[in-house]
Amino acid sequence: MKAITSCFAKHRHTIALALGLGLICATPAHAEVKVGVSDWTGWVAWYVADQKGFFKKHNADVKLVWFANYTDSITALSSGQLDANSQTWSDTMGPLAKGVPLKAILVNDNSAGNDAIMVTPKIKSFADLKGKTIALEEFSISHFVLATALTKNGMAPGDVKIVNLSAGDAAAAFISGRVQAAVVWNPWIHQIEKSGKGRAIFSSKEMPGLVPDLLVAQDKALKAKRKDFVGMVKAWYDTEKFIRQNPDEAVKIMSKVVGMKPEEYKVFLPGTRFFDEKANLDALAGSGDRSLVAVGPDIVQFLQKNKLIEGTPNFGKGIDASVMLEAAKP
Repeated sequence: MKAITSCFAKHRHTIALALGLGLICATPAHAEVKVGVSDWTGWVAWYVADQKGFFKKHNADVKLVWFANYTDSITALSSGQLDANSQTWSDTMGPLAKGVPLKAILVNDNSAGNDAIMVTPKIKSFADLKGKTIALEEFSISHFVLATALTKNGMAPGDVKIVNLSAGDAAAAFISGRVQAAVVWNPWIHQIEKSGKGRAIFSSKEMPGLVPDLLVAQDKALKAKRKDFVGMVKAWYDTEKFIRQNPDEAVKIMSKVVGMKPEEYKVFLPGTRFFDEKANLDALAGSGDRSLVAVGPDIVQFLQKNKLIEGTPNFGKGIDASVMLEAAKP
């Protein structure tokens, strides 16, 4: 996949650990709301908002800052180089545990099938996975998906053997027959299915709400540029509606951003559940199983168990539904 810039390439799913100085791929004007964006469908969709004039329509002065390396965007937000960033709920927990004043103000989407455990035809059930080797990127969302799936099926991580490979290498190892299972995301899921070598035995569709992709803002930026953030949330609702009603045009915009062909990129849409206004209300201000508050404990438990964060984040304080509620006013 070709990136816009020459920064190091990395997918949005890797759980960021560092909080030091990051690399910004562009330097927007000070007056603009600087928003980090990385290569994930729910975030690349911000370019639809930009190109279709939705920011301008809602008086939001927004500059999208592309990061080919997702981890750098996490670092840039935590160190104050960005006003807001596109990042997962998982990756927001570490900074919150360290006391970084961040607020989740919008849910762009949930992964709803774009992350999956792929197995060979010989694997008929989870019981058949016992003792088998599974390739995945350790301590990433892929690892979280596996841990969740094993727990749901009465198994423990120790019941399988994990080999640490990037998603692309994991898919290659699976297709070549070196491993019996792999946890990957699209487009590798699609590639494995097309090869006829495997199928999904479990996907993020079966863990609703646990893989939310967010817009997270610095608290001071939220206070200083609130009007722009309210307009940005309104622009997102227009974007979600546009993608739903005009998927082919939306895919053309999004695929061009990441250097893919539209027909290749379109495979991402079915596994991405874009959040509209109602879904955001449920996620940010509700208490259902898809809400950020409800899924927080499971995510924190995984991060702490694997020593990916220090301390316990007060994730309730990291949620601000007020911008969304203000955007809902006529």
